[in-house]
Amino acid sequence: MENYAINSLKITLFIFCSSILYACSSHKDTAGSRAMQNLTSRYNYIYNSNVILIEHQQELTEGYADNYDEILPVYVSPEKYDIFNSQPSESMPAMDEIIKKARVILLEKSYGNYVDESYLLLGKANFYKQNYFNATEYFDYTAKTFPNNKKSYVQALDWKARSLMQLGKYSEAALVLDTLSITISDLKNNKADPLATIAQIYIHQRMATEAIGALKEALNANPTGAERIRWTYILAQLSEQQENYPEALFYYRKVEKSNAPFEMYFNANLNRIKLNAFMSGVKINKQDQLLALLKDDKNEDYHDQVYYQVAETYARDGDYDQAKKYYKLSVRNSTKNAYQKGLSYLKIADLNFKHFRDYRGAKAYYDSTANTLPRTYPGYELILKKNQNLQYLTDRYEVISWEDTLQSIAKLPEQERPAKINLLANPIVEPVKTTETYAMNTFQPGYDNRTKNTNASSSFYFANSNALSTGFNDFKKKWGNRKLESNWRQSIRSSAQETIQDINKSYSNNGKVAANPDSLPVTVPDTESKVKLITAAVPLTPELLAISDQKIIDAYHEMANFYLQELNDPKEADEIYQILLDRFPNNNRLASIYYGMYLVNKTLDPAKSEMFKNKVLKEYASSTYAKTILDPSFSLRQSEMEVTVNKQYNDLFDLYEKKDFNAVIQRVDEVLKANPENYLAPQFAYLKAIAIGRTSHVDNLTTEFEKINTSFPDDKLIVPLVKEHLAYINQHLEEFKKRQIALIDFDPNEPKFFGQQFPVTVAVKNPVAENKPVKSEKNIETPVIPKAVTPGKPVVPVKVVGIFSTAISSIYYYVVHVADASLTLSSSRFGIGQFNRGNYTENNLRHQLKEFDNDQLIFVGNFGTFDDAKTYAEGINPQLKQIMKVPANLYKSFIISKENFEKLSSKDILDKYLEFYKNNY
Repeated sequence: MENYAINSLKITLFIFCSSILYACSSHKDTAGSRAMQNLTSRYNYIYNSNVILIEHQQELTEGYADNYDEILPVYVSPEKYDIFNSQPSESMPAMDEIIKKARVILLEKSYGNYVDESYLLLGKANFYKQNYFNATEYFDYTAKTFPNNKKSYVQALDWKARSLMQLGKYSEAALVLDTLSITISDLKNNKADPLATIAQIYIHQRMATEAIGALKEALNANPTGAERIRWTYILAQLSEQQENYPEALFYYRKVEKSNAPFEMYFNANLNRIKLNAFMSGVKINKQDQLLALLKDDKNEDYHDQVYYQVAETYARDGDYDQAKKYYKLSVRNSTKNAYQKGLSYLKIADLNFKHFRDYRGAKAYYDSTANTLPRTYPGYELILKKNQNLQYLTDRYEVISWEDTLQSIAKLPEQERPAKINLLANPIVEPVKTTETYAMNTFQPGYDNRTKNTNASSSFYFANSNALSTGFNDFKKKWGNRKLESNWRQSIRSSAQETIQDINKSYSNNGKVAANPDSLPVTVPDTESKVKLITAAVPLTPELLAISDQKIIDAYHEMANFYLQELNDPKEADEIYQILLDRFPNNNRLASIYYGMYLVNKTLDPAKSEMFKNKVLKEYASSTYAKTILDPSFSLRQSEMEVTVNKQYNDLFDLYEKKDFNAVIQRVDEVLKANPENYLAPQFAYLKAIAIGRTSHVDNLTTEFEKINTSFPDDKLIVPLVKEHLAYINQHLEEFKKRQIALIDFDPNEPKFFGQQFPVTVAVKNPVAENKPVKSEKNIETPVIPKAVTPGKPVVPVKVVGIFSTAISSIYYYVVHVADASLTLSSSRFGIGQFNRGNYTENNLRHQLKEFDNDQLIFVGNFGTFDDAKTYAEGINPQLKQIMKVPANLYKSFIISKENFEKLSSKDILDKYLEFYKNNY
C-alpha cells in the first residue's frame, strides 16, 4: 500500500513538471503559457534589466563633471550626438546584456504582458550606447503600438523626446512633449520624470518661467532623493537667472541642508553668500564672506571658484581693477577645473577689451580662452572671431612700434647711432634660469629630447614624453600661444623690446628661415649682420623718412577705421584719429579722417562732429565723403550707377573684340555725352582712341591720346599707358606715317591679354593697344622680376597650416578672385594689361586665368619676392574699382606663392587658403 502511494505521488509530480516544462517551452497562447511567461519575464529579465539600468545611471552620474557656471542639465545623459565626431559605442557589456534579455522576451515570451517593457528596454539600452537614432525608433514604435498602456506610453514619449534632444532635434522633441504634457495631465503617478523632461526643453528654449513651473510640478510628484536635490539646485539657478533672488536664496538653502554631493553643496553655499551680499547691498562685507571660504580645508580644490565669485562682485560694483586682480587669482589657483579657468581668462579678456581698451592684452587672453574652453561653450565662435580680429590691431601696433624705433635712431647724432644700433642688435637681458629655459624648450612641439631613457614611465620629467606633452598643453592653456623669447610673459612691450624680438625671432644658423618654426632652439645671425640689417632700415633721407611716415599714417588710419567699423568703439576711434592728426596734420588721408571724426563724434561731441562735417564739405567738396554727408543715399545710388557703367563698358568691349570699331566710336561718344564724369570715362575715351587707331591715320590716334592726357590729368591707370604709347609712336613716327591705318597688326590667333615681354632681340611691331606679347626671335624662358631687398624688415618664421606654408618661394602671384564663374572677365583682364603696360613697362608681367566651377582667378606674375608682389598690390589695388568691370562685392585680391597656388584645385581649397592668407599675412 505504501509503495502504491509513493508511485502515485511520483506519477503526479512527473505530470505536473511535464506540464510546467511544456508551458515554458511551448510558444503558444494558453493560460498556462501566459502565466509562466509573465513569471519568468518579470523576475528573470525585466527586474534584472532595470537593476542594470539603475546601476549604469549611477555610474554615469558619479563620473559626470557638472559645470555649475551654467544651468545644470535635468538628467545626466551620455554625450550628445555630433554628426562629425560622434561614434556610437560598439560594445557596452551591460547594455548588450539588456538588449539580449529584451530580445528573449520578444522571441520566446511574446504572449506575456511585458512586450511593451521589452521594447522600452531596447530603446533605453540604445540610448545609453548613444545609438540615439535606434532609440528614437524603438520608443516611437512603443508609443504607437501600446497607446492604451498609459505607463508605457508616457515612458515611450518621455524617452523619445530625450533621444531627440540628444540628436539636437529640439523642434521635434518639443512636438513630442506637447503630446506628453496633454497625456500626463490625467495621471496621478509617475509624473516626475516626464515633467522634468518638459522642464529641460524649456531650459533649452530659454523659457525660464515655464521651466520653473514644470520643475516645481516635478518636485511635487515624488521624485527620488538625488533627483529632488538636483532639481532644487536647478530651480535656484533659474530663479537667480530671473533675478528672483529671494526664491533663489530659498532653494540654495534647501540644497545646503540636504544630502547633496559636496561640490553641489559648496556651490550652493557660494551662491547663497553671493546673493545675501548682493541683496543686502553691503559693499565692504560681501567679499570677506566669500574669502572666508578659503579657510576651510575642504574647499581647497574650489579656491578658483571663490576668487571668481569675488571678482564678479567687484565687476558688478564697477571696480574693474579689483575684479581683474581676482580673476587672475582665480586663474592662478585653478587646479582641476579647466572650464573655470577658461571663464576667468574670458572675463579678463573682456575687461581688457571693453573697459581698459587694452586690445593687445585682450588678444593674449582671448587666445588663452580659446585654448582652454571647450568648443561647445556658448559663444565660442565669437571668441575666435574676436581673437582673429584683434590680430589685425596687433599687427598695426607692431608696424608703428618698428617705425618709431627706427625714426628715433635716425634723430640721434650720427656718432650716437652705432651704439644704439649695437644695443638693439645685441640687447642686454637678464639670464633666464637654466631649468626654466630647458623646460620652455622641451615644452615646444618638435623639440628633440635626446635622452638615454625615453620610456614614458621614467621618473625623470624631461625624459617622459607624456609628461612633457601634458606640461606643454598646460603651459599653452595658461599663457596661450607665446613665442620662445626673452620676456615672454609680457603681452605688451616697449618699441625697443619689440624691435629686438622681431630681429631675433626668425633666423637659423645661416640667416635663413627655419624649415620648421617649432624646431628649437633657433639661433640668430651674428651681431654684425643684425647691425647691418638695422642700419639699412634707419630712414636717414627725406625719401625714406616719408616712406616710414606713410607706413605709420596707414597703420593709424586702418586701426581707427577698424575700431569704428568692426569693434563699434567710437571713443577709441576718435582717440586714434586725433593722434594721427596731431602727429601728421597734413597727411594724405585727411578727407577720410575728417569724415571719420564727423561720424564718431555724432554722439560723443556733436559740436566737434559739426566742425569736421564743415571741414569735409569745404575742403573736399567733390569727394565721396562730402556727397555722402549731403545725401545719405548717395552710396546706394553710386553703386547702382557703377553697375550700369560697368555694363556699358562690357558691351562696348564686346563690340571692340568683334572689330566693330565704328560702333565703338559712336557709342563711346553717346556714353560720355550722357555721363561725362562717370568713373570709367578715361577707359571709355581710351577704347574710342584705339578704335580710331584701327580705322584711321596715326594723326587722328595721337590727337585722341592727347585729348585723354588733357581731359584726365589725375588718372593713374590710362594716362601712364597713353604716355607710353605716345612715346613709342614718336620713336617710330616715320613708320606710322607711311600707314593708312595706324594700328594694323591685330592677330586673333595670338594669345590675348598677355603683358609685354622685353627679350634681348625684339622684332619691332606696334604694341600699342595690344594685350599680347611682342614676339622675340628666339624662345626665352619667362624671367622673374629681380628680388628686391627690403631693408630693415625681419624675416618671419615659416608657418605651416594644413597643405599651405609661408615658406619663401622664388615665384609669387598677385591674384584677383572673382566669386562668379558666369561673368566674362575679358574687359577686366584688358584693364589689368593697361595697368601693367602703363606702370611696369620693363617687367615681364603676365596675367592669366584659372577657373573653378563657380569661381575665377586672374593671376599676375611672376614676382621674385613676396614684397615685390605686395608693392604691385599696393599700386593696383586702389585702381581695381576702375579695372574690374564686375560688382565690387564679388572680387577680392591676395598674394600667393607658386607652390601654394598649384594646390588650388577647388573652391573649398581656395577658401582654406584665403583663411590661411588672412591669418598669416
